[in-house]
Amino acid sequence: MSNSASVQVPTPTPSFDLTGKRVVVVGGKKAIGLGVAQAAHAMGAAVTVASRRNTSVEEHPELAAFEQVVLDISDETAVQAAFEAIGPFDHLIVTAGPALGAWGSFMDPDMRGVRSYLEAKFLGTWACARYAAPHLQAGGSMTFLTGGTGARAKLGLAAVTSTFAAVELLSQSLAIELAPIRVNTIRPGFIDTNFWEVLPPADVEEIRAKVRAKFPARRLGTAGDVGHAAVFLMTNPYVTGTVLEVSGGELLVDWIF
Repeated sequence: MSNSASVQVPTPTPSFDLTGKRVVVVGGKKAIGLGVAQAAHAMGAAVTVASRRNTSVEEHPELAAFEQVVLDISDETAVQAAFEAIGPFDHLIVTAGPALGAWGSFMDPDMRGVRSYLEAKFLGTWACARYAAPHLQAGGSMTFLTGGTGARAKLGLAAVTSTFAAVELLSQSLAIELAPIRVNTIRPGFIDTNFWEVLPPADVEEIRAKVRAKFPARRLGTAGDVGHAAVFLMTNPYVTGTVLEVSGGELLVDWIF
C-alpha cells in the first residue's frame, strides 16, 4: 500500500458490480451514509455500518441487512480498535461528521467550536483512513464526504469551508500516498435528509423551495443520488484523487440557505 512506482496493477474491467466485496460506511446508519450503504448493498456488497453506538434493528429495520460496528471517529484509539475488529475489506466510505450548526462562528469567545468540528470531521476522517489502510484489499478504495461550502465560502461558515477544503486536499494527498489504493471525495449539495431536522420546519421548507426554484436540476437531492456516486467511485478503477460534485448544479447559482 505504500507508494511504489514499481507496482504493476492489472487493468480491470469497469463494472458497477460489488458482489463479493465488503464495504465499510462510517456514519452509515442515517441520512447520506445510509443512502450509500443501501446503494452498495443493492450492488451486491456485504456492508458494515459504523457509528458511535449500535442501533436496534427492531426500531430501524432499514439496518437489518448490515453488520453494525461501534466507532467514534473523534476517538483515535476507538477508530484503531474498530478497524482491527473489522479486518480485511474492500472499500471505505466516511460520511460521518458533526451535527448542523456544531461549528460555531469565527468571532466566538473561544475556539472550542472550530476545534471540535476539526476534530470530528477532518481528524476523524484522517484517523479512519489511517487505520483502515492496512486492512484494504487489493483494488480497494476510500471515499470521503464534504459539501458545496468547501468550494464556495458562506457567511458564518468559516470552520466548515476550511475543514471541507482540508478533507478534499487530504483525499488528493492520500491518492498519491496510498497508491494504488484509490482515494476520492464526494461533494454533495443540498440533500434532503433528516440532517436538517434541527432547523424549524418552516425554515427547511423555505430551503427546499429555493432549491427547486434555483438549482439547475430543479429538484431536491436524495441520499440515493450520493449513493449512486459512491458506487461509481468504488467500482471505476481509473478514478482517484478527484472531487465528484453531486449537487444539482448548486455552485452555478446564488442562493442562501
